[in-house]
Amino acid sequence: MARDTILIFEDDVESRKKLAEIFQDKYKVLGASDEREGLKILREHATSIAVVLVNLMIPVKDNFQVMQRLGEKKFLTRIPFIMITSEKTAEYEKKGYECGMVSYIKKPFHSGIVRQLVDNVVEVFQYKMQLEVTVKNQTEKLKKQNEMLKKLTEKQKHMNEVIINSLSNIVEFRNLESEQHIKRIRELSICLGTSVMKLYPEYALTEEKIEIIRWASSLHDIGKIVIPDNIILKAGKLNDDEYEVIKSHTTKGAEIIEKLINLDNEVLCEYAYDIARHHHEKYDGNGYPDGLKGEEISIAAQIVSLVDVYDALTSKRVYKAAYETDKAFQMIINGQSGAFSSKLLKAFTEVREDFETIIKKYCDD
Repeated sequence: MARDTILIFEDDVESRKKLAEIFQDKYKVLGASDEREGLKILREHATSIAVVLVNLMIPVKDNFQVMQRLGEKKFLTRIPFIMITSEKTAEYEKKGYECGMVSYIKKPFHSGIVRQLVDNVVEVFQYKMQLEVTVKNQTEKLKKQNEMLKKLTEKQKHMNEVIINSLSNIVEFRNLESEQHIKRIRELSICLGTSVMKLYPEYALTEEKIEIIRWASSLHDIGKIVIPDNIILKAGKLNDDEYEVIKSHTTKGAEIIEKLINLDNEVLCEYAYDIARHHHEKYDGNGYPDGLKGEEISIAAQIVSLVDVYDALTSKRVYKAAYETDKAFQMIINGQSGAFSSKLLKAFTEVREDFETIIKKYCDD
């Protein structure tokens, strides 16, 4: 409904009549001589009133009590109020603005000035109201879009998890490992990653990044699906040539992730690529395939590297029996399973008992 009405809240008949004459060619004009009548008109015509001209000295309520009552009834947020007054003091004007007035009409008033003032106030207030409606509508629209994107993101995340689970299950089957292996790798990665995050903020790890590491770790051995059975399932010690083939699972895995796996998540793919290629690098530079040294190895690859070693030591394989968790811990701390950074070993020490709990929870049948 268009706001095409002016309400004149004025007990002086002559003043009310003169104001009505100024606006009657452009607006519908309603008049009220006291607060009770004015409130009745406001309630009945609130959606069509463009502006209210009010004299605070009207009968029944004096001074600014009228504005306070109108404010309590929420009229001041929906309709602009202009004060009609003979007062000229700054304190009086300040009080009016504090109560919610947007401007003043001073008596005796000049028709042209009053008309221009009211037109300006109405235009600005209606623009403000339209802007608020637009913002509200846009906010609702964005909210719905965000909800839709959230659902789409959750769907994509679920699909990524399905793909990763399927691929990791293939690797486990290929290596004659139990389905618990990948669960251990994921949970151990979260555990160690969280410890690193708390101890070493310089790595800028977050819960979100650790969650990505968790899923990316599932594909750390994806390259083993191309390793021949006679090598990957060999019970005895590998010869030099066979060992070189086994080592190639890092580069083959990275290649598979880069060229064949579509996860709809660029960051996850980057982490998975890095972990698959570099989880056998060692802090002293004696790892493979690229001979990275120290902090050249990403913290994600360092975390999964230690986790992979711990799980391998505490698990039964075709070529070895499982070590007790205490023995596995000491072997890693003492450097018997390759070099790790002092920071990573400190973080590992902090969660030693948590590691043991995870191993028990997801033990092989």
